[in-house]
Parts: sequence; structure tokens; C-alpha cells
Amino acid sequence: MYIPRFQDVLQAQRRIRPHLARTPLHSYPAINALVGTTLLIKHENYQPVGAFKVRGGINLVSQMSAEERARGVISASTGNHGQSVAYAARLFGVKARIIVPEGANPGKVAAIRGMGAEVIEHGATFDQAKLYCESLAQEHGYRYIHSGDEPLLIAGVATEALEMLEDAPGLEVIIVPIGGGSGAAGACIVAKTINPAIRVIGVQSEASPAAYESWRQHSLVTAPNRTFAEGLATGIAFELPQTIMQQSLDDFLLVSEEEIMWATVRMIEHAHTLAEPAGASALAAAYRLRDELSGKQVGIVCSGGNTSLEHLKRALSLAS
Repeated sequence: MYIPRFQDVLQAQRRIRPHLARTPLHSYPAINALVGTTLLIKHENYQPVGAFKVRGGINLVSQMSAEERARGVISASTGNHGQSVAYAARLFGVKARIIVPEGANPGKVAAIRGMGAEVIEHGATFDQAKLYCESLAQEHGYRYIHSGDEPLLIAGVATEALEMLEDAPGLEVIIVPIGGGSGAAGACIVAKTINPAIRVIGVQSEASPAAYESWRQHSLVTAPNRTFAEGLATGIAFELPQTIMQQSLDDFLLVSEEEIMWATVRMIEHAHTLAEPAGASALAAAYRLRDELSGKQVGIVCSGGNTSLEHLKRALSLAS
């Protein structure tokens, strides 16, 4: 597969700019005190779909041919990628079908439907929904949008890291949540082009470590997929993000479910923002690495804010 370059990210930024406002990069004294260094949070939870993935959706759908648009698109998602595809499809007048696992986050499912996409529930996990999605794409000829192995998606989501370094050129470390890895792959492309000394660190839940194990073993592997954090919930690693991360990701950290819930509460308490569990995981990693990060200027990606009431109640009860 084609590996996006920095030039592709610059082009994506131009395509996305008319449709998405720039998201803020904020620092909070209480968060800085908690971690012991200057921490800047990239608020992708402020996106119109509440997550960073909309950048990639717009970049991809905007470049589809008339024939592809007529066929319509299909994708599998636990929620945020589906919202991204649905949002971009509505923006450009394309029919979208999103396959979600049974019992998916009801708020995310409602949002996908609200954007005009057809939602089909299938399977107990994302990986089962993905297989069914691929079979429907083959059967009906829909344009299948993979949630990770799409160069245009990665170039699009990489614009979040580009904005971070435009707003804070002194960043020395960027910490990015990883499910499939598109966000971390995009951050690697941008950071290593602008300043190779910037460390890019990925974080995933230890309850769903497929991307972590694949990066560590230099081979695509499957792993148990049990995390409650939908944005980190993949059981099978994705080829294109892994290829990029193998070349450029400096470190990869697993955090516990309890650490993620703790970070979700701290984001509310100290940054006055609602982060979904995946969006809070970068703070969990920064806190774990606080001794190593001391004295450095660190950027973390709050990748989304689409938490469910159930998850929020759980976090508040167990991690307050």
C-alpha cells in the first residue's frame, strides 16, 4: 500500500480546512501539576462528530470519483470511524452504510443514524462486524472504507499533529491513543518530517493489545479484544499503520482499564473536558511516564469525547 508522505498531509489540510474548524491545543495548570511537566491537550473531542477521525473521512470522501460516489460507501466501526464516514458522506451527497457490533455505544450509533447513514448491527466484536462488512462490500460493489488501511484516512488524521506543531513548535513528545493506529501513524509522518527528535509514543489498553503486540513483534498478530474503550478496541492489527509505526514510532505503552478510568475522571476534574476512555488514555500514559517526561513539553491527543453514560458512571464510581 501507498505510504502517505508529508506532502499528502499538507494537501489534506487544504481539503479539510473549508469543512472543519481548527481544534484547540490547551494547557491546564492542574494537569501540569499532576504530571509534573508542561502538558498540552489537543482537543479532538471538539470536532463536530466528537472525534479526530472526521479529518480522514473528509479527506477520503472528497476525493472519491463520481462512480464511487454513485455506488456508495460501507465501513465497519465501533462508533467514531463510522461517524466520520457518515459525516463526510452526508457532506458530499454519498450513501453510507455502517456495520457496528451488537451492543455498540448507543450514543455513537444514534449519531451515525442522525447523519443519514444506514446502520447494520452484526457480531459481538468489531472484528466480526468488519468481516461482515467486507462480505457486503464484495457482494454489492460498495466502496469499502477500511478504518486503518487507507492512505487518505491517515493523511487526513495526520493534520491533527500538524496543527499541534504549528501551534506549539517546541513540543518534544507527542502521545497518541492507538486502536488501529491511523492517528499514531499520522503523527509519526508529521513529527519525523518536521523534527526527527520529537518522540512519538502510542498507548493502548492492555485488555486489547493487538496493535502493541504487532508493533513489538514486527508482525501482524491477533490478540484478545476486551477493553471497554471502543476507540482502542481492535483484536487484529492493521497493515498500513503498523508499517508506518514500525519505521517511526518511538515507544508504545499499555495501560490498564483502571488507569484509563482514572484519566477520564482527571480530564473532567482538571481539564474541564469530557473525554471518552480512548481519548483519556494518552493522559494515563503521560502520568505513568511522568518521571521520564519531567521538564519536557508534551502534547497529548484527546482523540474523542463520545463516551456513554454507562462508561462515565463506571469511571466516576471506580476512579474518583
